[in-house]
Amino acid sequence: MAKTDGVFKRCGCKDTLTGRRLDRACPRLAERGHGSWYFRCSASNALGGRERVRHGGYQSRAAAVRAREEWLARTVEERTAGSWTLERWLRYWLSAHTAIRPTTRSSHTGYIEQFLIPHLGKVRLAELTSRHLNAAFTEIGKTHNRFGRPHSPCTLAHVRATLRAALDAAVREGLIADNPARRVELPTRVRPHAVVWSRPRIAEWRATGARPAVAVWPAALLARFLTHVKTDRLFALWWLIALRGLRRGEAAGLRWADLDLDRAEMTIARARTSVGYQVHEGPPKSAAGTRTVALDKWTVAILRGHDQQQRAERAMAIAAGQRWHESGYVFTRTDGSPLHPDYLSHRFGKLAARHGLPPVRLHDLRHGAASLAYTAGAELKTVQDQLGHASIVITADVYTSVLPQTQHRAAAATARLVLDATAKLRGKLKRKRRRNRPDTP
Repeated sequence: MAKTDGVFKRCGCKDTLTGRRLDRACPRLAERGHGSWYFRCSASNALGGRERVRHGGYQSRAAAVRAREEWLARTVEERTAGSWTLERWLRYWLSAHTAIRPTTRSSHTGYIEQFLIPHLGKVRLAELTSRHLNAAFTEIGKTHNRFGRPHSPCTLAHVRATLRAALDAAVREGLIADNPARRVELPTRVRPHAVVWSRPRIAEWRATGARPAVAVWPAALLARFLTHVKTDRLFALWWLIALRGLRRGEAAGLRWADLDLDRAEMTIARARTSVGYQVHEGPPKSAAGTRTVALDKWTVAILRGHDQQQRAERAMAIAAGQRWHESGYVFTRTDGSPLHPDYLSHRFGKLAARHGLPPVRLHDLRHGAASLAYTAGAELKTVQDQLGHASIVITADVYTSVLPQTQHRAAAATARLVLDATAKLRGKLKRKRRRNRPDTP
């Protein structure tokens, strides 16, 4: 049931001594044409609360009364969309959107606070159009990131994805009929593809410091890295990521209960991710990320050796009177407590640099694992299942940066097809000429 709080008149006159607005206390309000009329009322909104509004600027009391009645005659959804700004809706959506990963919540919060609220926060939901959005994204594209460079198309695409998700929720609530974020035009987003460190690229990197955005080591450089770190206490972790393509958080969250070394299988059921520097543990990145990964006999032997190493560390800690955490994780700190995911990236970077290897990210070992498996003859579907991708398109487009050996084999096979066909054609023509040749005495 709507509750009306009346119609009143006010003006913009100010007190000559204090400088404050007189509003409804102005002695001239009784004069005809001085000030303007307002209405104030409240009613239920679409989200179960009370919505208080105050609109003004009307020339007569009758006009203010009609405006009030028109507002009250709207549907609950129309009233909510007409009074809620995008800032208010985004904050409500984020607070009510509980079934998301902490990392996703952190990125949504960053995009909302840094981009959407400053550029679009004051626009009301009912008035939001694609024209507003295109203008705002144009302005966002002119701003610079913390490195002093304009925000990339990738960042703009992520900001739009956050806005689109929030407005999709507004459509589902019946607040707006259409999502204008679907029609926002952005610069073309070029997805970086992994390239392989070749000798010319390494020479250029050493000379200029230039490096690809995403790069992988070929088998020779990976073997060199693994040889150098064979005595590192996390050697088994580097091996697993490089050959089986685990994500950083999946390796950090791996537990001994997830391993069946007798059957040479590993179950990926959880991941340790960091937001800021706070660690969150939960299921893998997607439903497809929960998977069983086959292990080869060399990987099984390495994991058994790692188990013996961890048992020895535990015995030494207890013998020295130090505390040992029975955490159950495969890869731990020297006291048995779980590893921070950010430490793994930092440690990997230091190891690669120490041995003079061209730079790659820890996540790039996952790219390399896909490429190596594909080069070794694995079908694309097998690689997809190994990496835990929901779509085979992701595996094909992003992770299988085909290594040079594969391309050389494909080139040779293509040339062989043409050469074999040419040889057959020549044989047919030769036999035909022989048949058509006239007999000679």
